[in-house]
Amino acid sequence: MLELKEVSVRYPGSEQDALSKVTLTFEQGEFVCILGKSGSGKSTMIRCINGLQEPTNGEVRWDGQALSKMSEEQLRKIRRQMGMIFQHFNLIPRLSVMQNVLTGTFGYRSNFKNLIGWFSDQEKQQAKQVIEDVDLSSMADRRVERLSGGQKQRVGIARALLQQPQIMLGDEPVSSLDPGTSNHIFSLLEQMHRKRHLLTMINVHDVGLAKRYATRIVALKAGKIIFDGKPEEFTDREYFDTYESQEESGKTKKR
Repeated sequence: MLELKEVSVRYPGSEQDALSKVTLTFEQGEFVCILGKSGSGKSTMIRCINGLQEPTNGEVRWDGQALSKMSEEQLRKIRRQMGMIFQHFNLIPRLSVMQNVLTGTFGYRSNFKNLIGWFSDQEKQQAKQVIEDVDLSSMADRRVERLSGGQKQRVGIARALLQQPQIMLGDEPVSSLDPGTSNHIFSLLEQMHRKRHLLTMINVHDVGLAKRYATRIVALKAGKIIFDGKPEEFTDREYFDTYESQEESGKTKKR
């Protein structure tokens, strides 16, 4: 179980909270899409969950343990359980698909092994399996810089899967992709979610994707939760509340 209890974040120099008293509970097996305009607090919330951002107030708990009270070693072990898919892929362009995916094992290995780039036969076999899972077996030896955007994101998913995560996090993973490719990536994420019984949490702008794939939608506005419910309950009213200012909403309704 993942819990956010009264989590607030205020960045230095800011007069407003990036997150404001967010309290949420997530269970294993949920596929959660987080909606909101740029600056609504979506990325800040994801960073709080994976321990990259410490809350100003409140706490994040994983299986009853507060991340803020963990040692660096404990936090490192928790992060192993959290696969992360990035908006801009965060891959090493000159390395192959296989080499990039193998970096997903780094949290389980010594710094020395990571430095020299030595991997066991078992690690290589596991990497081959997740590459097959994302349908990139024929490109395992191809340099990432030669791949399309959708293929690069599949490499990112394979790398995250190699961590053997319990939670899959995504920070706008399809924002730079065309609609067809975005749908394909979400379909793949759903397949992996079901196959591995993950808790999946994805920041996304595309409401259509969220309503098609999510089991739960959370919407943020100005750092606050304004919706938390089933996709079918996210109606036009909730859409305007999430994405339009009061003035803009009034103009839209007059049309």
